Order: sequence, then structure tokens, then C-alpha cells
Amino acid sequence: MDPGSDSPDGADKAQTSADDGDQNQRPKKKQRSFWKELPILIGIALVLALLIKTFLVQAFSIPSESMQNTLQKGDRVLVDKLTPWFGSEPERGEVVVFHDPAKWLEGEPVIEPNALQRVLGWIGLMPSAEEKDLIKRVVGVAGDTVECDGTGPLKVNGKALEEESYVYAGNTPCTVDDGGQFKVKVPKGKIWVMGDHRQNSLDSRYHQNDKNKGMVPVSQVVGRAIVVAWPPTHWSTLPVPDTFDQNLTAAAPGALGLAGAVPLVLWRRRRLITADTTRVSGTGTAG
Repeated sequence: MDPGSDSPDGADKAQTSADDGDQNQRPKKKQRSFWKELPILIGIALVLALLIKTFLVQAFSIPSESMQNTLQKGDRVLVDKLTPWFGSEPERGEVVVFHDPAKWLEGEPVIEPNALQRVLGWIGLMPSAEEKDLIKRVVGVAGDTVECDGTGPLKVNGKALEEESYVYAGNTPCTVDDGGQFKVKVPKGKIWVMGDHRQNSLDSRYHQNDKNKGMVPVSQVVGRAIVVAWPPTHWSTLPVPDTFDQNLTAAAPGALGLAGAVPLVLWRRRRLITADTTRVSGTGTAG
């Protein structure tokens, strides 16, 4: 049959030819060059990095030997900043980063970063020079009584901590010097922190005369250090030591009062029962 006839087959073929012609005449959309897309990609990466730094994880550099041998000077740790957003507070045994609570770093030398370091610090890929932060281990939380007598052991609510796994080798858990001997009760909204290198850490012990009495406000805690990320040879996680798994919770005064009252009530009840029994027996005999 003639392709140009009015038959259905002829119409379909004619339409197909017309469509092909339109497609050939339509200009092709040019792909954007890689160099034009690069600034957009960098911008997106910077925004994501800033969001991650603000809400999820931030890198911090260890500035001193106060946390040896758990952390070495120059190590880079990743800090969990997400959990505090959900109301979680520091717990005993955790290694935490916190803002300088009361000029603890006053007088410490400050290294001026170059332009690149400032940018990397702003997006969280390097520590920010403007942020005055410290890193220590949480020893006491609200309600705890923490004490050091002699060279130790360190006690929390009267229970001795076995700290050999993380305290710097050769150090004693407590130091016999000004500040090293103490007995404090941690108030609500605060934590008591100490460095693992006990003889080389200016922690809560040595700031008991400041406005917080050596305590760190929970509101100043940036987050928990969860892993040593750099250098690769030092890579490790930062779990809570087993010694903090024991029941260190301080007994509430009400609970102690109740515990002391129970034996007294039972004793008094037993006396009353005995007295009643005696009176009943005596009446029966007399009758």
C-alpha cells in the first residue's frame, strides 16, 4: 500500500517523520562545565560541614598532657554534640570537652592560626582558636560526694574507684598537695572533672576558689569525646571504664531514714505483740 495514502499505517509513518524532524531541529541543552559547578559543590560541602559541626560531631585537638595516657598531646578527638540536644547530661567516667568555666586557661599561651586554619576551624575540620575548651574525665555528677584522702583511692559516695586502667602510670589517684585533698558534694547542674594524668592536670581540684567552686556547669559541656581519630596510629574509642559500672549512686536522705526506721518499727511492733500476749495470758489464769 502507498505510504502516502489515508490508511492508518501511512498516517503513523508520516507523523513519526515529522517528530524526528522537530527533534533534529531542536537545539540540544548544553551541559554546565565542571568548573562552573565546582563553586556550588564547595558551597554545599561547606554548609554540610557547618551543620555537622554545629549539631552532630566536631573535631578537637588535645593541647596538653593532662589526659595521658588516654589521650596524647596533639591527638584529634571527635566529640558527640548530638546527644546533649536531646537532654542527655554527662555521666561518670565519660571524657568530655567543655568551655572554660571560670578562666581556667587564663595565662595560657595562645597560638595565632593562619587564614587556612581559621577557615578549617570555622567549618569544624580543625579546632577553632577562639574557643577556649578543655577536656577531662567526669568523676562526679549532681548529688555525688567526691573525696581524696592521702594518695587515694579516689572515692565517690564512699566507694573506692579502681583507676589503674586509665590513670597515668606512676601517678597516685590522689595528690598530697594544696587542692589534692578534698571532700566535695556536686550540686545540681554541675559536674566534677579530673585529668587522667593526676600529677599534671589543673582540673576541678585546683579551682575550688572560683565562682563554681571547681565544678563545671553542665551548660558549658560541648559533648562527649567518643573516638581518637588522628593520628591513625592512636585510633581508639573512649569507653567508660568498668570501675564506673558499680552502683555509685548516693542514697537519698529519705531512703536512708526509711531504711533506719524499718528495724525500729518492727522492734516496737514485736514488743507490743509480746505485751498484749502477756496481758491476755494473765487474765485467763486469774479467771
